[in-house]
Amino acid sequence: MKELEIIIKPEKLENLKRILDSEGAGGVMISTIFGYGRQKGVKQVYTRDDNIGVNLLPKLSVRTVVTDDMVDGIIKKVLLELNTGSFGDGKIFVKDIENAVKIRTGEMGEEAL
Repeated sequence: MKELEIIIKPEKLENLKRILDSEGAGGVMISTIFGYGRQKGVKQVYTRDDNIGVNLLPKLSVRTVVTDDMVDGIIKKVLLELNTGSFGDGKIFVKDIENAVKIRTGEMGEEAL
């Protein structure tokens, strides 16, 4: 099992939910976050001032846990449909999940998803 943490622009959420649903992801957890990457939150710089500061931009962190065989399909669709070619499109982090337990039924592993 893998956890995908997908950081996106808020306006891309409906597209991402559609992708995850079409790939069979069982559920998502969504958090509003603020951050910046290499651009420091600056879209374009029109000044000679080197001390322009950092802008925290609103993003969404969308997390889901899926089976190993679903990961590549989800990543390919996200890259195809959410990529605008602009700074700030986001990132995908893939993490190993050792186990999952569904509290209501006691199911474990992939059955708990």
